[in-house]
Amino acid sequence: MTKKKAKLIFKHNSFEIVEEGDYVLCAVSGKEIMLKNLNYWNVDLQEAYFSPIEVNRKFKKNDY
Repeated sequence: MTKKKAKLIFKHNSFEIVEEGDYVLCAVSGKEIMLKNLNYWNVDLQEAYFSPIEVNRKFKKNDY
């Protein structure tokens, strides 16, 4: 089975699928995140994160 990268618009508490797919990439680690497992994202930056670990790295890196 071939996986396809999805294109999303991240909203507060949800996301909109712009282009159908199976996964998105983590903005920090580059890991594939299956849409059914996608729980962490930033609305302002429109980025997805694999886990709270990557979220923490992102915020520490940018001093938010």
